[in-house]
Amino acid sequence: MRFLFVGDSMTVGRAGDFTWRYRMWQHLTASFGGPFEVVGPRTELYDAAVDAPVSRAYADPAFPPHARRHLSGWGEGWLHMAPLIRETVASSGADVLLVSLGLIDLGFYTDAAQTADNAERFVAEARAANPRVRIAIHPVVPNVRAESDAPFAAECVRFNEFLSKAVANLDAPGTSPLLLAAPHPAYDIHQDTYDGTHPGPTGEHKLAAAFADAMHAQWGLGAPYASAPSAPSPSFSRA
Repeated sequence: MRFLFVGDSMTVGRAGDFTWRYRMWQHLTASFGGPFEVVGPRTELYDAAVDAPVSRAYADPAFPPHARRHLSGWGEGWLHMAPLIRETVASSGADVLLVSLGLIDLGFYTDAAQTADNAERFVAEARAANPRVRIAIHPVVPNVRAESDAPFAAECVRFNEFLSKAVANLDAPGTSPLLLAAPHPAYDIHQDTYDGTHPGPTGEHKLAAAFADAMHAQWGLGAPYASAPSAPSPSFSRA
């Protein structure tokens, strides 16, 4: 089974991160119970020093290159991924898409309704490449901006409502199932991120757990996530 990670800055990560992709790869390696492969056209992390996705400096250098594959980008959202996903699914043979998108769209590019339209386009394009593709989607977790920007916070709520309806309407259980992963109940942007948006070690675990638990519960794939700490690592710091 081939897994493709699709996301924005929270998924691609930046130089020095483990990434939640790494946490999911560890989880699948330990518990999936069958052969799997991580696929995608990209492998790099974002490097803030040059403002480009060129870094290979993962926090664990033992993270194997073949497991670093993804389709994620700093500053990229549904708007950017919808035109890319058909070719990516076709060329990679992806069977399962793990998608975390939307915050950057709402923050800079599109309103809630437009973002939902792009999410629906994304699903249609993915299915055009693989009519049996499975797609698991994480809702938007409002970041620290939402605490001081009420219109932005409202758009996040509206988009998640649109997304929930779209997943329910587009789900095709017998052919191409969709699921909406529930955010980890203990996810806290003040404890699980290094800047109010991007996940630190505990946030990475909790994002991976949200997908792993949803796939296990709704599709019978894999096992429940075994390690999602509730407190941040005391040694973690980020400049």
